[in-house]
Amino acid sequence: MSQERKAKDFNPNGCPVTHCLNKIGGKWKPVVIHLIRKDCNRFSMLQRAIPDISKQMLVNQLRELEADGIIERIVYAEVPPRVEYKLSAYGKTLIPVIDTMQEWGMKDMGKVGADRAIR
Repeated sequence: MSQERKAKDFNPNGCPVTHCLNKIGGKWKPVVIHLIRKDCNRFSMLQRAIPDISKQMLVNQLRELEADGIIERIVYAEVPPRVEYKLSAYGKTLIPVIDTMQEWGMKDMGKVGADRAIR
């Protein structure tokens, strides 16, 4: 693990929310987890599904999720080589968290849409 990654995991107070955010926080990780869960499991599929993410950022996010044991990278011995990602058993424990984020987002997007209509 790199020094930058270790610094990111700094949590001197043992806060469980900070711990969770160290694992899945940021702009892209919850989206990547959600898409892999929905069988968007190849690098090119993820790139198409998240057009605003750079190739290097997607690579970094996938590596961090793999290093944290949240996803598994499966390399198929084919020509050309094929790589797929799947949620690990540990990663599947995040499904309720991602579902709750999705539900909250859908409700809030509806609220935001209603707020805009009033203005």
